[in-house]
Amino acid sequence: MITNSIDIANRLREVLLNGKWIANTNFKEQIVSIDWKQAIEKVENLNTIALLTFHINYYLKGLIHVFKGGNLEIRDKYSFDLPEIKSETDWNNLVNEFVSNAEMFANEVEKMNNNILNQPFVDEKYGSYLRNIEGVIEHSYYHLGQVSLIKKIIMQRQSDNPDISTQL
Repeated sequence: MITNSIDIANRLREVLLNGKWIANTNFKEQIVSIDWKQAIEKVENLNTIALLTFHINYYLKGLIHVFKGGNLEIRDKYSFDLPEIKSETDWNNLVNEFVSNAEMFANEVEKMNNNILNQPFVDEKYGSYLRNIEGVIEHSYYHLGQVSLIKKIIMQRQSDNPDISTQL
């Protein structure tokens, strides 16, 4: 069991920013290498890469707010309320916000006194800080797997039909 804030911050960085250990990729690597049309492309009834990026970022931003002394204001029902992505600029803004929040989140965790990790997070019903931070890691790996598969499908579609990018 991890009880060191530096170790858990490094696990966050692995899944969100620069790791390759468990998934052989990370969220940042997957999202910086696609354009906005790929990010919003629908694959059957799956969520888009843009929506999954927004979803993880929503929780990062909300928990950073708590770490900095704010109230817990995020709600699951709003975690998929992605504003429409209409351009490369919109997509790049989301990617940049995600990367910035991922870095800030990991830095906030790293700065935590190890004693806080086992303390209740906001309210005892939410478990400890450690449980919530580990939840972010697990949740991020879950959606990273989805992003990776969706991206592979999109890339396969485009290699099967090179003109598809002009049809989006």
